[in-house]
Amino acid sequence: MTPHHIAIVMDGNGRWANKRFMPRVAGHRQGLEALRRCIRLCLDRGVGVLTVFAFSSENWARPADEVSGLMELLAGALAREVPSLKDNGVQLHFVGDRRGLSDKVCQGFEQAQGATAHNRRLVLNICFNYGGRWDIAQAAQQVAQSGEAITPERLAGALALAHVPDPDLLIRTGGELRISNFLLWQLAYTELHFSDVLWPDFDAPHLDEAIDAFAGRERRFGKTSAQVAPAVHKTSAA
Repeated sequence: MTPHHIAIVMDGNGRWANKRFMPRVAGHRQGLEALRRCIRLCLDRGVGVLTVFAFSSENWARPADEVSGLMELLAGALAREVPSLKDNGVQLHFVGDRRGLSDKVCQGFEQAQGATAHNRRLVLNICFNYGGRWDIAQAAQQVAQSGEAITPERLAGALALAHVPDPDLLIRTGGELRISNFLLWQLAYTELHFSDVLWPDFDAPHLDEAIDAFAGRERRFGKTSAQVAPAVHKTSAA
């Protein structure tokens, strides 16, 4: 069973570069190639939504040259990659706080989203200047300003990823065993898979390992195994 929505914390770019005595931005360049590869793999496997953590709200604290290098890399990637993504049926969404980003970057986001808006083969969410706590806070503020009661359903509808269902599977590369303020609300019932592979080296066998692990798990959503099993059999029979 292939998960409909996969979320990925793309960790390990800097360590990949350090191991090779290269500047950290070189690792991010290789990380971009790994993302390009992962998009193709998800398209081939029929994944409906791919959400990736590209730049967190905490990443501004990194060295200034690394942050500026990331911004330049992003701007160049938008110019190069959007035509190919459009041709392959990928619908782009840039998710995160736009405050603090340059006008050039924000305009690039809008143009990329507009160019791919009618695609339906794969929804690709790029979480940039994103944090799970920011997401919940901005959603709560939206609901409070509307005058409506703050309920789980109303809050979920105001989150930055309200246009897609919650992730079925979260993959984190790089060997760290935490979610690092990523999709705190949306990961409530998501299956977690941690890989020691550094993100630039992530390839088909690693994605398939995560998907196979997901397929072997029982997702109960608070129910018992006995309650879930009949539904599975009924779906299979249908």
